[in-house]
Amino acid sequence: MNLVCFTEEQSAKEMLQIVLPKILPDNYRLSQIITFEGKSDLDRQIEKKLKNYNTPNTVFLILRDQDSADCIEIKERLLSKVENSGKKNVSIIRIACHELENFYLGDLLAVERAFNKKLPQRQTSTKFRNADNLANAKQELNKITDKKYQPISGSKTISLYLKLDNSNTSTSFNTLLSGVQKLCATQP
Repeated sequence: MNLVCFTEEQSAKEMLQIVLPKILPDNYRLSQIITFEGKSDLDRQIEKKLKNYNTPNTVFLILRDQDSADCIEIKERLLSKVENSGKKNVSIIRIACHELENFYLGDLLAVERAFNKKLPQRQTSTKFRNADNLANAKQELNKITDKKYQPISGSKTISLYLKLDNSNTSTSFNTLLSGVQKLCATQP
């Protein structure tokens, strides 16, 4: 079986390339990650891309940032496009609340290891206890890494160290992982 992913940005692709092979069952392979030129491009093209993707034994993941939009509204709009494409039963949609960097702030130990830097912040502090609550995750990541975080290279490096055992304080990251595992478990 094949897993094809659609992301709005290159940094999400870098993270998925590292994380997904670690959690996919043996009978699955990450066959392709298609990156769009932002949220608007993904929203505009996703239905057509799904409809035209006819490789047998393929399931799909769509990963998009929430940013400041309504998470439920985004998911409903994307779900409508997935349904119109005819790929509803073999697709999942996951929204990063608020942005991809929230995933990384949910595992500060991974950030420490990636940047070889001891962080004074603690995962149990009020600020990082629920990483999805941070509306300015990219700026926060820049701040705690002394402006060394860059989206693409940072995604590659941090992703190497992310814990995949549901201990990340970003609920949306844990939901991404469990959703992929559930999708793969329900397909023959």
